[in-house]
Amino acid sequence: MTTTVSLLEDARRRLADAPREGLGTLRTSRWRKERIVRAGEAWHLGVLLLTDDGVLATGEILRASEEVRRGYTAIASRARAERRAAAFRGGFAEGEIVHLGWQELDAAAVDAGAAVGPLLLQGGEPAVRWSNTGVPVPLAGYLDEKIALLRG
Repeated sequence: MTTTVSLLEDARRRLADAPREGLGTLRTSRWRKERIVRAGEAWHLGVLLLTDDGVLATGEILRASEEVRRGYTAIASRARAERRAAAFRGGFAEGEIVHLGWQELDAAAVDAGAAVGPLLLQGGEPAVRWSNTGVPVPLAGYLDEKIALLRG
């Protein structure tokens, strides 16, 4: 039987020289503007972020950018621009991709039968739910497809 842990280890080997994206965490201070600082890096594989020693569920994806005054009609657009600027203030380069609000997942718990975030067992085989309403697909095929797309 193939395990979630072994599939993720194999994916790490296959991705060793592929580009990674930044992981960020929000930092607040009474004296400084809010900023998003680097918390590591990961390979972005759809709903999963694969790190050297773990797997995460994706959250919000931003591109860091310098703060610029703009007139937004939507509050959501203004808030997103503020988060992009917070990433830039936190040390991410202009245009760098930043993942925020990611969640750590326990691959061993999935192999023990628990559903953890988008990962689960289906018919005894590791699977991933690529959307909240999507049907789970086999994790092996999902990783193959996402790795091929990342390697371009």
